[in-house]
Amino acid sequence: MLDWLREHLWWTFSLSLVILVGTVVLAPLVVARMPSDYFARPEPGRWSRRHPLLRGALWAGRNLLGAILVVAGVAMLVLPGQGILTILIGLVVLEFPGKRDLELRLVRRPRVRRALDWIRARAKRPPLVLPD
Repeated sequence: MLDWLREHLWWTFSLSLVILVGTVVLAPLVVARMPSDYFARPEPGRWSRRHPLLRGALWAGRNLLGAILVVAGVAMLVLPGQGILTILIGLVVLEFPGKRDLELRLVRRPRVRRALDWIRARAKRPPLVLPD
């Protein structure tokens, strides 16, 4: 096991560093660009007007990206990076039953809400509006 770790330590460190830099740069951009009423409005049906093949390809690509972000966020819980924030962004990108309830449960956590609103305030955006 130690031999494997020594052989792959450079790759593990490099991947961890790339994920850290990526989330430090991309996570605030995504949070700042999110509409302030994202969680308060009903889920949009914007994909329904697209061609079925394009809709399927976009759905698959979006879910693949979301799954990668969730897995990277889970890894960042023990590696350097913003794990919970990356998991949240991954969940926002994914489409699955019960998604909205899970997002709201995470965003309503005081520490997560403060972090999101702090990022939005730095970008001169209004805080997130949550339903009652």
